[in-house]
Amino acid sequence: MTEKRPEPDTTDRPTIRMTAITAPDDEPPTTPERSFTTLSGEPVPGVATPRDLVGFDPSTKLGSPGAYPFTRGVYPTMYRGRLWTMRQFAGFGTPAETNDRFRHLLEQGQGGLSVAFDLPTLMGLDSDDPRSEGEVGRCGVATDSLDDVVTLFDGIPLDAVTTSMTINAPATVIFAFFLVAAERQGVSWSALDGTLQTDILKEYIAQKEWVFPPRPHLRLIGDLMEFCAANVPRWHPLSVSGYHIREAGATAAQELAFTLADGFAYVELGLQRGLDVNAFAPGLSFFFNAHIDVFEEVAKYRAARRIWARWLKDRYGATEPNALKLRFHTQTAGVSLTAQQPTNNVVRTAIEALAAVLGGTQSLHTNSLDEVLALPTEEAATLALRTQQVLAFETGVPDVIDPLGGSYLVESIGSRRRSPNRRFANSAAMNPATL
Repeated sequence: MTEKRPEPDTTDRPTIRMTAITAPDDEPPTTPERSFTTLSGEPVPGVATPRDLVGFDPSTKLGSPGAYPFTRGVYPTMYRGRLWTMRQFAGFGTPAETNDRFRHLLEQGQGGLSVAFDLPTLMGLDSDDPRSEGEVGRCGVATDSLDDVVTLFDGIPLDAVTTSMTINAPATVIFAFFLVAAERQGVSWSALDGTLQTDILKEYIAQKEWVFPPRPHLRLIGDLMEFCAANVPRWHPLSVSGYHIREAGATAAQELAFTLADGFAYVELGLQRGLDVNAFAPGLSFFFNAHIDVFEEVAKYRAARRIWARWLKDRYGATEPNALKLRFHTQTAGVSLTAQQPTNNVVRTAIEALAAVLGGTQSLHTNSLDEVLALPTEEAATLALRTQQVLAFETGVPDVIDPLGGSYLVESIGSRRRSPNRRFANSAAMNPATL
């Protein structure tokens, strides 16, 4: 027999009066005035219909996954065959501290490493340089020497994990340290798989962390492209980066246009070096932003693959399928995070990650909820990784290849973007020799 609960005492509670708000039968309810546009300011139709795709030929603009022009993805089976690489960006304090964070993330199921270097390292300065004061180890790991790089990857088999290093101006030096660290592990250069960012053109556009004028920087990049093609064949010596351009205030279309234009400039650099485009183009990778406007972001990624494939084929004469494929890493939008009510950032990041996956990314970093306030705590970094794992294993989203393919809305956004992008890229993709 259950005990009867006493009635609650309501004598001191205020009375709340609810009034229903209704509209006359002949008038629709009013809503606050708002504009219907994408995050970039592009108009959005209330209902997308076939009229939004006049002249759109699915056989030439879509194709099949893994087939030219790769709009629907660069692999035939996409995530049904292999999930994207969960690659959380990490680095702070000393190499030993960052090594501990790497190990923790790998133990939690992360599939690849992504190294964040501190500002002095990005600018080619040692930690004891007077100009480094106040910045050592703050927004990345302090890396001054070969010993630091050896410590950074201590106990992590470099032939069993892919490694991305966000380093640009001093990339050749840091990569040399990395190669020696691999040698000390007994790992052959031919077994190394990963990426250097090395995209100096976006530094002049957005991030502003360059050391030399353009021509000397491009000469070093050309040397690195030649070296990797000959000696480290699985390594990507360049990650052409739109992420920083978007974070600096670009729209989705501008991010895409500037990034592709930089990519075309690096292709022309390789051709000037006498390299075979079919040999070096597969070593070029890309790095895009994922904002919260899902349909616009998905359209951006799909348009990027189509434009890149067509330019490589028609303008630069590439014939090998791997030379035509635009492969990319995605990071959720740092500028979308807020210091106020930071737990809401978990939701924002999850939606942005969904956009990246629907768009066919090859690897993904999800921001931590507290990054707007400080370096991520271990708990926040783990939750960011769990966000990807829930998306991968509990939602069913990866089970269908390019699930938004053929959408009137997504295809119309991607097609609408293609024309201005082409004009923008034509004007921006200058010959590197003119820089």
